Amino acid sequence: MKIMKKTTPGARSFVALILLGMLAVSSSAVASDGDKNNVVIVLDASGSMGETMRGTGIRKIDAAKKALKEVIKLVPPDTQIGILVFSASNLSNDWVYPLGPRNDAKLMRAIDKPQPGGRTPLGQYTKLGADALLAQREKQYGYGSYRLLIVTDGEAGDPELVDKYVPESMARGIIIDAIGVDMRSDHTLATKVSSYRRANDPKALKTAVAEVFAEVADSGSNATSQEAFDQLASIPDEMAAGMLKALSASGNHPIGEKPKPAPVEIAGQSGDGKTEPIAEDLDHVDQEKKSDGMSTKTIIFIVAAVFFVVFLIKKFSKKR
Repeated sequence: MKIMKKTTPGARSFVALILLGMLAVSSSAVASDGDKNNVVIVLDASGSMGETMRGTGIRKIDAAKKALKEVIKLVPPDTQIGILVFSASNLSNDWVYPLGPRNDAKLMRAIDKPQPGGRTPLGQYTKLGADALLAQREKQYGYGSYRLLIVTDGEAGDPELVDKYVPESMARGIIIDAIGVDMRSDHTLATKVSSYRRANDPKALKTAVAEVFAEVADSGSNATSQEAFDQLASIPDEMAAGMLKALSASGNHPIGEKPKPAPVEIAGQSGDGKTEPIAEDLDHVDQEKKSDGMSTKTIIFIVAAVFFVVFLIKKFSKKR
């Protein structure tokens, strides 16, 4: 049987209708607060962050703390925030503020805690922050926005992990912003992440943080509209194929790991002849059993993938 390599406008419109229909149906299962914006801040507390910014008597880490506290106070209160710190000399738990609802009093105290200490494991902490965002995305059924903000003044001590985890995180729909604090040249992340900003003095650092959070407020809309349909229906053939690929490949499993197959219970025979349940991978279950209905996890996965595709399409349209 010959397989068509190109999709027709009618086929693309049909795909668009399916996607938008799925969005509309799934929205009834999500609570009104299920589309919150989520930001994990990865804060560098390596030894060099204890140095002063050029031309000032202010330590880099103190300038970063001040900028974060001043900007976060102005962010809409329903934005969920997490603070993940690496290499601090005085912390037993790197999650000084786990990703979740805002409690500004606790949040400000958490930002004040870290003191500079060790090295710069950027790759490792990119994965930790991204994993937290993916877990939250699963809870929100794919609604909302998911952003990782890295504030650092040095190159990664684990560049191989940066090269591994940053592209995968972004491919899964996580926006990664990086701010280079008083660096002599652009950080290597500048060519790898969604956006990069230089901050060579306290004022520039505050401006950079403010710009990132301003974008957060604009990235959380999930409304289904004629405009969204037009974007979906008129996409190029290559992107239509990419949409279908994304629907089957995207997920909320941890970065750097393969998704675990969903087990199902089917009847089997034990050694004594009694019938007992056996966990089988879905790939080994016959088609008749699989057609009985989609599992809750499957539905959640599809909804999350749809929103990821819509995000990519909107971003692509803006660049045209």
